[in-house]
Amino acid sequence: MARLPRLTVPGFVHHALQRGNNREAIFRDAQDYEHMLALLASQSRKHRVAVHAYVLMPNHFHLLATPATAEGLPAMMQAVGRDYVRYFNQRHQRTGTLWEGRYRCTVLEPERYLLPCMVYMDWNPVRAGLAQQPGDYPWSSHAHGLGLRADPLVTPHALLWGLGNTPFAREAAYAALVRAGIGTQMAEQLGRAAHTGWVLGEAEFVAALQQRTGRRVAKARAGRPRIADSAEENTAE
Repeated sequence: MARLPRLTVPGFVHHALQRGNNREAIFRDAQDYEHMLALLASQSRKHRVAVHAYVLMPNHFHLLATPATAEGLPAMMQAVGRDYVRYFNQRHQRTGTLWEGRYRCTVLEPERYLLPCMVYMDWNPVRAGLAQQPGDYPWSSHAHGLGLRADPLVTPHALLWGLGNTPFAREAAYAALVRAGIGTQMAEQLGRAAHTGWVLGEAEFVAALQQRTGRRVAKARAGRPRIADSAEENTAE
């Protein structure tokens, strides 16, 4: 069965995930991480994609982003993927594919899931055993969220600004969210949505989003599928 078309909706928050092929390393040293960050910064500006948070892991990376156009996020990810593979293969004297396949992506209801997703990304290196605390890991937007570093890649979302009336208040509130972490259930929801591509949000949000796109945004209920749903599932990207 062909995969559903990837969902991209301008003006909405997306959680994107790109993995290395066979989960092999896509970053071997600091230069690789820095090159990826530079590519993401330049291509996000070019394609009008606001990146709110990110984490680069040794064999994959996550982005939390809002595209201004339907074409922006796919075009950015395609350009970044192509240019990075060219750089990586030349630098490390290798050939062939680097990515597992196309990037995975879902749309999130921001009021419920944006800040938890940022915290999820901050804790990802800790869950993987790469750091003791989120602040120990250099390849994420965590330090920017705490006001410890200006990050040219990051455009803060309005919900982050809404955490306080001053930079100090916002940074303190976000630090408290990170310290509290997110529960296992929330982490599983965020991870599962990114892998499956189904929209993550309350029923009202999902229904409203469905009205904006012809692509089915939520998993069908158990039972005999509707004809329209079956046709959508067999539409290649």
